[in-house]
Amino acid sequence: MFTETNVMSTNKHAIIRYQTLDKCFRNTGKRYYIEDLLEACNTAIFEFDPNSEGIKKRQLYDDIRFMESSQGFSIPLEKIKDGRRAFYQYKDSSFSINNQPLNEAEAEQLKSAMLVLGRFKGLPQFEWVNELLPKLDQTFNLSKTDQEIISFDTNIYVMGVEYIAPLFSAIQNKQALNVTYQSFNSTEQQTFVFHPYHIKQYNNRWFVFGKNNAYNNLTNLALDRIKAIEHASYKYDKSVMVDFEVYFEDIIGVTKPADVLPIKIILKAASQLAPYIKTKPIHGSQKKIEETNTSFTFSIEVIPNYELHKMILSFGDGIQVIEPPTLREAIKEELAVTLKNYD
Repeated sequence: MFTETNVMSTNKHAIIRYQTLDKCFRNTGKRYYIEDLLEACNTAIFEFDPNSEGIKKRQLYDDIRFMESSQGFSIPLEKIKDGRRAFYQYKDSSFSINNQPLNEAEAEQLKSAMLVLGRFKGLPQFEWVNELLPKLDQTFNLSKTDQEIISFDTNIYVMGVEYIAPLFSAIQNKQALNVTYQSFNSTEQQTFVFHPYHIKQYNNRWFVFGKNNAYNNLTNLALDRIKAIEHASYKYDKSVMVDFEVYFEDIIGVTKPADVLPIKIILKAASQLAPYIKTKPIHGSQKKIEETNTSFTFSIEVIPNYELHKMILSFGDGIQVIEPPTLREAIKEELAVTLKNYD
């Protein structure tokens, strides 16, 4: 029911306010004056976002006008006088914004979204898609084409995806876990208490970031190395939680060496690779230095890690490291080892 064209709905708390007002307007057992509506909205907002400053009456009046408008929900609202005051309620108490039919534009948006979500059927964290798609299919004729329109670069055989749902739930509910894990470098499994914070996909593999009780710093675990997960009786520890949007800014992939700062790396790509690198930057910090008929030279600022090395090597002879010399030499040595494998 909420489209991007509605200015009101772009406010991050708008949906919460609309749903709260809808409940108040439907409640015939209580009279909701403007002060009561304001209190109800702010209570709902604070429950969702304790750091919010809430809204004022002006915003509340704007919300009501929007809900009454044809661009909103066309709600049948009554403003009933009670002395010098007035309370608000629906003319029809059975009305709800959640029962409103979708308009054509909204239906098209929903169809497109569900067609995309349909690609994830079968993954354990998307069981709800399996249940919802047939209902929407019947209502909106999602299966009117026998041609697959969109495909994703997903590996349905990758191990560990069954842990995404319980990890997601544990993060949402701030629940510590007992994780049984076996790294590629170990012949034995180990079980430890883990406090999950964030799940990330990279290169078709899934990783979870959190705190291992045995360490004081942030740890990341590959989901395909997890053997078992169960709830732990420990209090959830948020002591090393970080802003993950910022955390990943300085790296390629998921490995972030401790106490290492980003460095400027200059790379030279063959001219035939230039269009691909320009339209799909290697990193957000990528900057053009020089472009000729034979090459494209550019820089990135990142923390060197395993994934950076593998990314550079993946281009083969199409790219070379110019600076720094330490990285250039490291890549050169790795290429020498690769070449030796073919002796």
